[in-house]
Amino acid sequence: MEVAVLGATGRTGRHVVAELLRRGHAVAVLVRDPAKLDAAGDVRVVTGDSRDERALTDLIAGADAVVSALGPTAGESTLHQDTAAVLVRVMQQAGVRRFVGVSGAGIDVPGDRKSPSATVISFLVQRLGGAVVRDKPAEYRVWAASDREWTLVRPPRLKDGPGGRPVDSDAHRSVRATWIDRADLARFLVDAVEQGLHPRGAPFVAAGR
Repeated sequence: MEVAVLGATGRTGRHVVAELLRRGHAVAVLVRDPAKLDAAGDVRVVTGDSRDERALTDLIAGADAVVSALGPTAGESTLHQDTAAVLVRVMQQAGVRRFVGVSGAGIDVPGDRKSPSATVISFLVQRLGGAVVRDKPAEYRVWAASDREWTLVRPPRLKDGPGGRPVDSDAHRSVRATWIDRADLARFLVDAVEQGLHPRGAPFVAAGR
């Protein structure tokens, strides 16, 4: 399949692109600076901003799915919700249904059964994290109100380890570990695309044993 990727030059996005190429998928990426892209393989590059409707339209032309590994950016406290609002519209126009993105373990969604410690951490993150943290719940609301087949993956602390560990996941319960390697998160994101995991859901993920 062809997969369009947002955030491809970021620390998680680079792993997503590499994993997609390793599995034989065609990849299109949207980047602000193509010089930062280090993917080795057949990658179609679109230059632009993730909130630009024209750039997103070019990106997802011919795509079967979209993956977003956009991270927080200083000074852009509404980046994720603004991107989601435009992307939903562009996906509807192009007939692309599948979206998988990275959210955060600190957000709450209906049906959650977080552990007491995770509940406290979420409360503190939401109270003290500022506008950038509030961007993630707002992004969730955009996708939840849409008619697309979306999945927002909620990882804990991200590490730049070697990867290769199993990934624990659950639709609503906090998982045991408090961290995950970015490479393993990327592998889960691609699994979610290929296998249609957690449609219209926001699973927790973390490093497994």
